[in-house]
Parts: sequence; structure tokens; C-alpha cells
Amino acid sequence: MPGHPTRRALRFLLAFVGLFAIVAFAATILNGSSGGGILPTGDRHVALVPLRGEITRSDDFVDTLSDLEEDGSVAAVVVRVDSPGGAVAPSQEMYGAIRRLREKKPVVASLGAVAASGGYYVASATDVVVASRGSLTGSIGVLLSLANVQGLLEKVGVQAETVTAGAQKDMGSPFRPLSAEERRIFQSMADEVHEQFVSDVASGRGLDDAAMRRVATGRIFTGEQAHELGLVDELGGLHEAVSIAAERGGIEGKPRVETVLPLRGPWWWRAFVSDDASVRAEEPALLRFAQALATFAGAPAEARAPLILWRLPVVTDGLRW
Repeated sequence: MPGHPTRRALRFLLAFVGLFAIVAFAATILNGSSGGGILPTGDRHVALVPLRGEITRSDDFVDTLSDLEEDGSVAAVVVRVDSPGGAVAPSQEMYGAIRRLREKKPVVASLGAVAASGGYYVASATDVVVASRGSLTGSIGVLLSLANVQGLLEKVGVQAETVTAGAQKDMGSPFRPLSAEERRIFQSMADEVHEQFVSDVASGRGLDDAAMRRVATGRIFTGEQAHELGLVDELGGLHEAVSIAAERGGIEGKPRVETVLPLRGPWWWRAFVSDDASVRAEEPALLRFAQALATFAGAPAEARAPLILWRLPVVTDGLRW
């Protein structure tokens, strides 16, 4: 007599999950636990570290660069930046990790379609910045976006009530306009973070204060314009960036390149056990959607607080032909 359909389905599901776990574990052992894998090699090579998408977290990137710092087989590092920017603190931590790494070995930035705002901030920490003529970069400014849905709620008959202890505890609430004092506080925060941005980029690029002030207006530049302004050292693509890194690292002939993904632990484990939304939703649109759902589901206030961003206001793939 044939087995019960439900039992057959359950056995099939358990077998599939078991097989998946075995394959994932074997892949992790073979490729190393760092995601991209920093594998021991005999000859010195160039490590390529991609930085893609909106910057929301920094721990994996920082840990990866720390590993490369101690890896004697890595002669030089190329950071390939394809990012419109993102949160301030993670960008600062990435900047610091690159500055520490360049004390021990050459670090070159290769700018992709978009390497703007926080993306350019990270790139400015390297020894050499290489960009294509049509790359979008710059955007040295600060963005703080707040929503006011009071009018919408009134139209649908919803009234929001908030109880606070502390005069500015609900500063930036979407249920009412900003007061003059709150606007002043937010503006002072944005101005302070902008000063940090300008100071760090000037330090990383070796530019004087006057030169930085002329370009730190928040506008974006093409790679060619940025080269003329001193924000970019060389015009070229990834190939040129690798060649520069290899030369500075003392590699003769055609360099070998190993891509090192800044992911700590296998992707399947991170997806299951991490409580970080950026792990489960790397795409900015999905991340914003998840945050919106969390808001309506009653997430804690600190999870919905406005973020000061070094980011393009409109995420773009760059100039297109």
C-alpha cells in the first residue's frame, strides 16, 4: 500500500533540506569562511574588494580589510566602488579601515558607474583614485530626509498621539511639522557631519581647505570633471586600477587578481540567523520596503529614526548612452 501523501511530502522536504545543508557546508569548507575566501597562495597577487550598493553596514568590509592587512601574499588591494553612498558612521569606519591598510600596502580605488557621496568618501582614503570618464562621483554633502504625513492622516481620519519625556524626544516625527528649534538642531547636525566629510576627504586627497570648499557643494561630477578638480588621480577602468596597484605593490608582469567578497560567513547562514535587514535585503528598494513594514508593524522608535546620509538623493546606475 502506498505511503500517505503527507508523509511522502514531509520525507521529500527533509531530504531536500538535508542535501542543501550538506552542499552548503561543503562549499563553505572549500571556499573559506569569508564569503569570497582569502585562500593561502604561494605568489603575491592583487586583492580586489568590491563595495556595491547603498552603504548600510561596515563590519564585514572592515574585517575583510583587516585580514588583507595581515596576509603576506597580498601585494596590493583594489577597492572597486559602485555605491551612491549611504549612512555616515559605516562610511567613516570603512574610511578608517582603508587608511590603516594603506600604512602597510598600496590601496587603489576603482570607481564604477556611481561612486558618490559616501562611496567617494570611502574611495578618498586610498592612495590612488581611478575613474572612468563617465563615472558619477563627488556629491560631497549631507542629506537628512524627513517625511510629514500629517495631512494624509487627516484626510483618512487618523489621528496620531505621542507621549514623550524630553522636549526633543520625538524630533523628526512624521506626524507633525518641524518646529523652528528642531530645524535648527537638525541643521547643526548636518553642518557638523559635512565638516567631517570635507576634512576627511581633504586629508585623504591631500587637498587644501580652499580647494575642498569649492567642490564640497553636494553636486556630482563626471569622472573627467573630477579629474580636473583633483578628486580623481587617473582616468581609466578596473584594468588600469589593477595595473597601478600591481606596480605599487612590486609585482612584475601581468598581475594575478583574486576577488575577495566582504562577507563574513556563508550567505545561507547569514540569511537565516542575522537580524540585520541589510543582510536579507541588500537592494536599497527592498531595504526601504522592509523598513516601511517595520514602521507599520510597530517597530521601536529607534529603528525608525531619521538617518543622516552621505548619499545621492536619487539612486542611479549612472550615465547611460
